[in-house]
Amino acid sequence: MTKLKVFEVPEPVLRQKAEIVEKIDDEIVRILDDMLETMYATNGVGLAGNQVGLLKRLVVIDCAGQDEEPDILQMVNPEIIERSEEKGCRNEGCLSVPREYADVERHKEVTVRYLDKKGKTQTRKASGLLAVAIQHELDHLEGILFIDYLSSLKRNKLLKHLEKRRKKEAKEQEAE
Repeated sequence: MTKLKVFEVPEPVLRQKAEIVEKIDDEIVRILDDMLETMYATNGVGLAGNQVGLLKRLVVIDCAGQDEEPDILQMVNPEIIERSEEKGCRNEGCLSVPREYADVERHKEVTVRYLDKKGKTQTRKASGLLAVAIQHELDHLEGILFIDYLSSLKRNKLLKHLEKRRKKEAKEQEAE
């Protein structure tokens, strides 16, 4: 397996819509495995194709905690087929918007339908962190980031903070 590069804002690929995967072959399975390895290596709970520069409708998620058994979802062409009316707010972050967090309102429960690595249709009902992760990652496939749910004031403040931190870190690396 290979660790992939995770693209960060403002990379254009993050704003593009991912395409349907027509055929699940060895390459798609390898990409899903590489995405999973990349997600674990960067301490994420989810990763979408766009985030690794692939405009393919691919998502990996594992919301299990450190002391829990893995609960791995490797999804091809996922789609939310049901959403609860009830919504809730949860603090979210994103590997493509590193070390920045904000409260985002999302549906408390969702049902997702997808193809697994063997091409078999699966359906999964989710709540809590898993429901949030599914909505967050499927947004990526549409070119939507969690910061798009924020007011323009909050979004701009967050992005300015990110840029300021990047410049500081770059200066520190130059000094070494």
